[in-house]
Amino acid sequence: MTGPTTTGRSWLGVAPAMFVVAWGGNHFSPLLLLYRQVEHYSAVQVDVFFAFYVLGLVPGFLLTGPLSDRFGRRPVVVAALVLGVVGSVVLGLGSASPAALCAGRFVSGVSVATAMVAGTTWVKELSAAAIPGVRARRAALTLTAGFGLGAAVGGALAQWGPAPTLLPYGVQVLLSLVAAVPLVRSPETRPRGALPARPLREELYLPPRSRARFLRVVVPMAPWVFGAPALAFVVGPTLVVGRTGGYRIAFAALAAVVALSCGAAVQPLVPRLGRLVGGRQAVLGLALTAVATLLLALDVRAGSVALALLAAALLGTAYGICILTGLVETQALADPERVAGLTGVYYSLIYVGFLLPVLLSELARFAGEDLLLVLVAAGCAACAVAVERGLRTTRPS
Repeated sequence: MTGPTTTGRSWLGVAPAMFVVAWGGNHFSPLLLLYRQVEHYSAVQVDVFFAFYVLGLVPGFLLTGPLSDRFGRRPVVVAALVLGVVGSVVLGLGSASPAALCAGRFVSGVSVATAMVAGTTWVKELSAAAIPGVRARRAALTLTAGFGLGAAVGGALAQWGPAPTLLPYGVQVLLSLVAAVPLVRSPETRPRGALPARPLREELYLPPRSRARFLRVVVPMAPWVFGAPALAFVVGPTLVVGRTGGYRIAFAALAAVVALSCGAAVQPLVPRLGRLVGGRQAVLGLALTAVATLLLALDVRAGSVALALLAAALLGTAYGICILTGLVETQALADPERVAGLTGVYYSLIYVGFLLPVLLSELARFAGEDLLLVLVAAGCAACAVAVERGLRTTRPS
């Protein structure tokens, strides 16, 4: 629903907050190598930092939809912005403390999840006059730009800036203050009390007519949405660390920028790609992920910087195709009054992919990285086959 003060550009007031929160969620990624150098954290500790971020995401994704339906979109997105600032302050001041980094990453996870769910739904409602694909693309592009620039600027400041463990977080805090100005002026689309309070399971309700489509198309694709960029800018840079020398942090940031730039660039083209492949753009995205993962498997022995960047470009393209395709499907399958709740479920599923580097790191004690990456590619290909079958056996909403 849209209020009387809504205009065609009203969503632009929400976009800066989503952008900054996404920035704060991903500027930590290139800093992981810095922490290993400066604070001498082990690979296991770095994996734990990632795990706490995911732990923060889960409650944010599942609870934000119902909360924003009950209390309104604006207060929930404002809360996400505030939590992002808190997380950055804790991370900036606590770089020498594993406990502080875990706490900061947990808070950052809650912040990102909250902004993604409530912000995406708010943008969709403020874009009621646009076609569904455009509504979803506005939110997806805003988040992708935030993730990409956060990693780029964070990595550059960590590599060449003063106070590398502090300055990246200070920039994010400053940007948050700027983003708060248009946010508080944006029209509310779900006034407090507009809907009766419902149990959580009802808020996350999926209509029976939509369940087969969601389970057979969205679910098999979802973990690979963020699994792809995680491979690009977490796993890829570690394979060529011997070739990047003193610029390993900058290269990790570059890999993130390449991946997410390709992800942003392909999103406006997804409808056209869908027509070219007969509505099987999700299968195309998964196929690209599998091919790129095989390139990374080759790079375990080759140690080629160029090959790592090529894989990052393919993985980023796959991410852009899949995140937008899944978001359009999810919003079309949900009841209008429960879009926020089901969007949270979708985002929960896609963020499972960020655990892939942690899983590979743990399994590396038992098998070579090249073999593990081949198995990952095989798993992705199997999901592509499952999605293709799901597209043939279910009807779109």
